[in-house]
Amino acid sequence: MKRNILSTIIIICGLLFIGAAKNDVVIDSAMTFEEAIKGTKAPQDVIDNLMLLNVDYYSFDGRLHRGQLVIHKECESDVKKIFLMIRESKFPVNKAIPIVKYNWSDDASMADNNTSAFCYRFIAGTKRLSNHSFGRAVDINPFNNPVVYKSGKVSPKGAVYNPDKPGTFSEEHPIVKAFKKMGWRWGGNFSKYDDNHHFDKP
Repeated sequence: MKRNILSTIIIICGLLFIGAAKNDVVIDSAMTFEEAIKGTKAPQDVIDNLMLLNVDYYSFDGRLHRGQLVIHKECESDVKKIFLMIRESKFPVNKAIPIVKYNWSDDASMADNNTSAFCYRFIAGTKRLSNHSFGRAVDINPFNNPVVYKSGKVSPKGAVYNPDKPGTFSEEHPIVKAFKKMGWRWGGNFSKYDDNHHFDKP
């Protein structure tokens, strides 16, 4: 009798442990601020206005993940609200890791479907600094939401834009509307190309 009770307790404890493990947060990024900006070419006055924000989201594996974004301090409240909405709606985000992991290559980050914010760089094909240079822009799921040029070219290479798929934005998407309501621009409305993963607040 005692043996049966003990066996039952062991089984229940095991099931509880497995259940707890399934509910654990998957850590995609756990950098310090210093690690997240290491090697950037941004001047000190730009760096002084940046902060490192932890964000939680469900990824495409259905599990809760935690990543990080380097953003301008003035954008903290807005980005927190957006990622709370992302978490509550279970809009899948592949991963969110500061671009330092990709040696400051925006192309490499996009190809890996990485959600990111700060990256001190020029707008592609120009000599103008991107709003990413100041932490005032966020790119979400760039492989799901690629840049689509008028010529038909797509970036990142190999990506396919299908707004019906999970993790993808469209004009009427609640997250797009929420960003706009807070004064952010959505790249899907740009005139020269559709930058579907891009949101910024000039």
